[in-house]
Amino acid sequence: MTRDDKMRTLIRRTTEYTARDAEDGSPIIEGYFAVYNSNYDIAPGLSESIAPGAFDESLSGDIRMLTNHDTTLVIARTAAGTMELKSDTRGVWARGLVNPKDTDALNTHARVERGDVSQCSIGFEIIDEETEFRDDGSVHWTITKARLHEVSVCTFPAYEETSVSARMRDREELNERRMKAWRQKQKERLNNGIKSTHAEEED
Repeated sequence: MTRDDKMRTLIRRTTEYTARDAEDGSPIIEGYFAVYNSNYDIAPGLSESIAPGAFDESLSGDIRMLTNHDTTLVIARTAAGTMELKSDTRGVWARGLVNPKDTDALNTHARVERGDVSQCSIGFEIIDEETEFRDDGSVHWTITKARLHEVSVCTFPAYEETSVSARMRDREELNERRMKAWRQKQKERLNNGIKSTHAEEED
């Protein structure tokens, strides 16, 4: 990774999570907060997806379920035993036990249950990825390894400007490297051509 800013907030425009009550009446929020092999548009001509198993090595860490990425609005946490997290062939699934004494968490649960809040996102750090230059000029990144920090229930999820600018820098750096490689190749071809001409003259 050549960029300094590796953090990402990946936005899902649709949701596969719900708010409901468990069998014992405890409020919970559960579902898929990230889906593997789904394309996420960052900006025109820039997209990324997550490969299956990309988060497997980090799921045993201390992960939080937040509201709107706000670290003061913690719904559940794996280290506290109030959040279950797993990865399967579909994506990253989380189940958070909502604290019945936490008004903010209960409000989030109620808004999700009624459908007033229906989007989500995840915060993570990219460890490794693959880059694809497509025929239409767009660039797509497949994230193959990442460290998950949090999953969030969001009202208006949107890519942070830093995430967009980071990917723009990625593309610029990749294009620059490709251009340097092309120039080097042309230089080598030119040098080889000169050497061949000299060799013929000597013969």
